[in-house]
Amino acid sequence: MKATAKDLRVHSKGLLDAVSKGEDVVITFRGKPCARLVPYEEVDKTTVLDNKDELFGIWADRVDIESVEEYMQNLRKGRFF
Repeated sequence: MKATAKDLRVHSKGLLDAVSKGEDVVITFRGKPCARLVPYEEVDKTTVLDNKDELFGIWADRVDIESVEEYMQNLRKGRFF
């Protein structure tokens, strides 16, 4: 579904109802897409907490770092301790 920025201002309740039913809404401004409303999904926090010491993103390929906690402590030694 597409809606303009004005539609978002004037008909926000209706757009939120459409999103709550599982529909994606693309918001356009001056004819160009600028945002998307999607249904909210709960994050499984147990998965995030279980892997708190694992590297992720650009750090995932680093073989010289074994523990995120130790690495961060070493970075902060001169500044905070």
